[in-house]
Formats: sequence, C-alpha cells, structure tokens
Amino acid sequence: LKPALSRGEIQCIGATTPAEYRKSIEKDRSLERRFQSVKVGAPTENEAVRILQGVKSRYEKFHMVNYTDEAIESAVYLSNRYIPDRFLPDKAIDLLDESGARVKLRQATLPSEMTDIQRRIKFIVARMESAISGKDFEKAEHYKNQEQLERENLRNVRERFNISETTSMGVVTKADIEDVVSRWTGVPVNSIKEEEMQRLSRIEEELHRRIVSQDTAINALARAIRRSRAGLKSPNRPAGSFLFLGPTGVGKTEMARSLAQFLFGSEKSLIRFDMSEFMEKHSVSKLIGSPPGYVGYEEGGQLTERVKRNPYSVILLDEIEKAHPDVYNILLQVFEDGHLTDGLGNTIDFKNTIIIMTSNIGARHLSKHTSLGFQGPSEETTNQKMEDAVMQEVKRLFNPEFINRLDEIIIFTSLTNEDLGRIVDMMIGQLNENLTHKRLEVSITDEAKDWILDKACRDKNYGARPLRRAIQRYIEDPLSEALIQGNLRELSKVEVYRDGGQLWYRPMDRDREEVGVPLSM
Repeated sequence: LKPALSRGEIQCIGATTPAEYRKSIEKDRSLERRFQSVKVGAPTENEAVRILQGVKSRYEKFHMVNYTDEAIESAVYLSNRYIPDRFLPDKAIDLLDESGARVKLRQATLPSEMTDIQRRIKFIVARMESAISGKDFEKAEHYKNQEQLERENLRNVRERFNISETTSMGVVTKADIEDVVSRWTGVPVNSIKEEEMQRLSRIEEELHRRIVSQDTAINALARAIRRSRAGLKSPNRPAGSFLFLGPTGVGKTEMARSLAQFLFGSEKSLIRFDMSEFMEKHSVSKLIGSPPGYVGYEEGGQLTERVKRNPYSVILLDEIEKAHPDVYNILLQVFEDGHLTDGLGNTIDFKNTIIIMTSNIGARHLSKHTSLGFQGPSEETTNQKMEDAVMQEVKRLFNPEFINRLDEIIIFTSLTNEDLGRIVDMMIGQLNENLTHKRLEVSITDEAKDWILDKACRDKNYGARPLRRAIQRYIEDPLSEALIQGNLRELSKVEVYRDGGQLWYRPMDRDREEVGVPLSM
C-alpha cells in the first residue's frame, strides 16, 4: 500500500485494535506516517441508547418483533453493569439480537388457534383501513365490530393457555432482556420485586440455617448484601471485603460457602484459595500470571482467570496470615479500585465479588476468654478486652493501609456446649438427607448427644470439626455396617440412644422393649 498511498492514488480507511496497531503498523514508521490515527472510544450509556434506537429497526424486521423503549434502555444499562469484559454498543446489540431471537422462538410455539385469530385480525384491520380511506364508513363500522369480536376470542384463548399479552404480540420487554443477561452471567438480575425484597429481609435467617451463633458476622454480611442488591454500594469497589478472625472450627469457611449458596444458588460460585500455598515471594505470579519471558506466561493467573470466567462469586482466601506480604500488596488494588491487571495486561473486574479472608490470629485470646466463665469482670468488659487483644495482633501482622481498606473485621467467638449440640442436630439432619433413598431416618436422644459431645469436644480449641469425625466413627460407620449386613433393610426409623458406656440403635416402629443393637465399634 505504501507506494500508492504516497502518490495519493488511493484513499484508505482501516480499523484495528490498539494491540494489533502496535504489533503490525506502529513498527513500520513509513507506513504509520501515511495514516492519521483516530482513536474511537466506547460510547456513554446515553449515546449507546441512541445507537440502539437507530439499529433496532433492522432487528425488528429480521426477528419480526417489536422492542420497547424500556427494553432498549435495559439492554444498555444491564450489559454495562453485568458484562464488564466487553464494550458498548457491541454487548448491548448482542443482547437485543438474542432477546429478539428468543421471543421469535416463543412465537413459533404459540397455539395454532391463536395464530389463526391474529391473522384474521390483521386481515380485518387492513380491510377496515381500506374502507375508511374509501369513505365507506358503514363497511368500516362492520369491520370494527368484527375486530372487537376477534380480539375477545383472542383474550379467551390467552386465558385458556395462560399466555401474556406481550408474549402473543411478539414484543421484547425489559423482562426478556433481564432473562438473557441472567442466562449469560448466571446471576439473578431480575428487578427487585416484592418477593426479592422479602428474601433480602430474611438474609440472617437463611444464613443461620447452616451457621450456629456468630450473630455479629451474619449481621455484617447481611448489611453488605443489601447494599449491593439495592445498588447503593460504591461502584469502584468490591461488593464487600471482610476479614474473619477466630479459632478453628467455628464456622468461618462455612459462612463463605453459605453466602455463595444464598447469593448465586450454588457453592460452585465459591472461589477458594489456601493461602499456605502462597508463602513465597514468587507465588504472587500464581495469582495474577507470570510476567513476559517466564514459564507459564500465556496461561494467566489462578485468581484472575477464575474471576474473569465467574465475575459474580465469593472469593475465600483461607488462612491469609500464611501468605507472603507481597500478596497483601496485590490485594490493596482490588480493595480500593475493584480491579486487577493480570500478567497478560488484561484488567480483571472485581466489582461484583465479595472477598472474604479468614485467619486464626488471636485465637488464643478467644480461647482464654471462653474458659473464664462468669468470674472476674462483666461479660461486656471481657468481650471488649478480648477484641482489643485480637486487634493488637492484627495490627502487628497487617499494614495500616491493608486494614483501612477492609469493610469490616469480624471476630468469631468460640462455640458453647449449646452451640455444639445444635451442630450435632444439623449433622444428623444431613445424615438423614443422605439416607432418604434408603427410606431410613435416624434420631438421637439427648443422652446420646451428650455422649458424642463428651467424646469429641473435650478440648474446645478445635471447635466443631471433631464432631464430624465422631459422628462418622460412632454412628455412620456402624449403621453402614448394619445396612451392608441387611439388619436395617426393612426399617423406616432408627433411634440412637445411650446405654451404659456406649451407643445403641433400635427400630422405633417395633416393640420398644426389644433389645437394642450396639453402635460402638
């Protein structure tokens, strides 16, 4: 092209990306000199709405549908909010295209009776307009009456098949746009309706189904979720960033799982990292990707790649105190600006994530507090002293700029005997869910529960984790042995009780005087 361009024989307009321009054109100075580069940025939301208003007629003609103005505005707003890795107006136009295709397919599945009535209405309306233009008002009145009769028939057919008016008329609405975005992102983006508001008001109750005690932590998380769903959170920061402190086995990791289940409908939306794998200085590259020239440069980072594919997720950084200090510096940018640049130079958006870090810092103070009982100062004074001691250790490990960027530091307290008893009930409930296909139901007496607690929780420093091992050893293993041997084949309910120094089980649908079978192995 250069000789022809230099002689002025041709006029040329090219389009490329900045990366390709640097790679192919900028290196050739003589070629670059013959072009005038014009940077075309992404339009604003208002400009994108006007662009979509201009192109919608092509898609209406192709899909044989109509787009409402509200659908156009929703396509721009929702694509800008929920699809951060693409640009306007491209992503909004794709939304229009797919929503139009879905409505068209929905039209194809309408009952033939309805399509016949619609065809007759169009024919009658055309005849009526022709009569009006010919000033034959008597005939026009006749067609008007026929149209009203057919529209009444159409309304009856809609009611019979439970089909809305917008569905039958082939109109793309805001709800259709929301449905497509939800399918693309896996996030429920429907407008906050009455049922959604009621669900948001029950966040604490939903989380308490899996978390025992820890009211402070649940309340703080609930406030962050409500801010995010109501659209009041800072647009340039993650939906929430929390540091969970407390002894092992008190529910810190389980809280993150419960939150992922509540927000996104699946625990698969939880991105978990064990920070003991990031103790070396060079381990930062595992999170964001290796720099150019190093092995694994084109593979990307573990954190950035997973967030890029699942921008709506809960990120759990387990045992954050074990990570190298350089990892904390990487997180500073995420907490403040809501994005991170990976090794390939791509900017990854973290604005729709909730970041939870867990740590056992100060666990000895919490354990000491639990063992104090009711002696000494008041409970409120003791709690304040315990929190102050824990925060002193946090300040020794983390820099002030790291602590200041967190939304909240939440301290989990040790579990009481009453809490542990409720956890046993939850674990028995989970066991019954696993036994549903066997038509078995297990219940446990209070004496047997106390025996399990005595065996598993002699040392409160381990929290609730020993309970799971105890139930597996003293209940699940013997029951599985009995199932394999056929002793429980015809039973529907089994009661676990304590007699002497061991656990026994007995069928509850037989004579209660029957001798039980020992469970202890």
